[in-house]
Amino acid sequence: MASSSLPATGYAAGVAVVILNWNGRRWLEQFLPSVLAHSDAARIVVADNASTDDSVAWLRAHYPEQVQVLRLAENFGFCQGYNHALRELPGYAYYVLLNSDVEVTPGWLRPQLQLLAERPAAAAVQPKIRAFHAKTEFEYAGAAGGYLDRLGYPFCRGRLFDTLETDQGQYDDARPVAWATGACMLVRAEAWHALQGLEPAFFAHMEEIDLCWRLWNAGHEVWYHGGSTVYHVGGGTLHKSNPRKTYLNFRNGLALLYKNLAPGELWPTLLQRTLLDLAAAAQLLAKGQTGDFQAILRAHWHFWQKLGYWRQRRALAKPHLRAAQRPGTYNGSLVWAYFAQGKRRFSELLP
Repeated sequence: MASSSLPATGYAAGVAVVILNWNGRRWLEQFLPSVLAHSDAARIVVADNASTDDSVAWLRAHYPEQVQVLRLAENFGFCQGYNHALRELPGYAYYVLLNSDVEVTPGWLRPQLQLLAERPAAAAVQPKIRAFHAKTEFEYAGAAGGYLDRLGYPFCRGRLFDTLETDQGQYDDARPVAWATGACMLVRAEAWHALQGLEPAFFAHMEEIDLCWRLWNAGHEVWYHGGSTVYHVGGGTLHKSNPRKTYLNFRNGLALLYKNLAPGELWPTLLQRTLLDLAAAAQLLAKGQTGDFQAILRAHWHFWQKLGYWRQRRALAKPHLRAAQRPGTYNGSLVWAYFAQGKRRFSELLP
């Protein structure tokens, strides 16, 4: 692993903005200028996941002094990519996990840093995430802060399933949430390293939910701050109907629950989720989506096959908070509310 060393001074000194890249030169070319222009002297780092395009050569040709490049030995995926990269960045107070397809805005870091400065218990915070190609709408991956229903299904203020709200200032507040998006998350370095970063076996998808759930279990807080806005393209790696993405979402969804649910809530919740997953698989099969159907079955098989590993990870996560004790929890079924009751807006679920 090779890196360059750059001093960081200014408002955001002590902050490393880390962009994980894999064959993403087009995103770097499009969005890196906004990061460099608006990040208040934070260190800008691109961790390259063994790209086979000319990303690294392009960075060194265009930003040899402004951007630190970490070259990873192989494509470790999102989780281990960040785990490896952040181990190579000691001495920082904060890290920002920032997707390469995100356009930041002037002053985007300041409200989030101020929140963490004022709330020592807060360990992670995300800004408002709006869609790059529909800039008045919230974006799927994070919107205005992440929530979970009682069965562990994730959703956001501003996004229920695929229904996205228009931003009319309804979520301009700051509040604790269940999870902050990995598309743009500011996290205390001390808390990150204490929890050993992202779950390595996830590869990608739901890793930020798992991290934030472990932060809550460890006594930290996770926040959303609507005073900061970024724009996310989204869907740049795997299309939402890709069987690989279906597999990761369903497998990691089971592991997420097993690792983090409080004793007494674990097995009843896992049983209900399993039944709903099988119902979803049957529906996909009926639609002729055999690849996604097989992906769900494979996800369940691989989860139970590795139960010994997940049991060890559960012991490390030290789950103890019940659903009612965790901010950002909807004490109902999102599936029922959305599909049976026709609720399409966050305000119809929670105030």
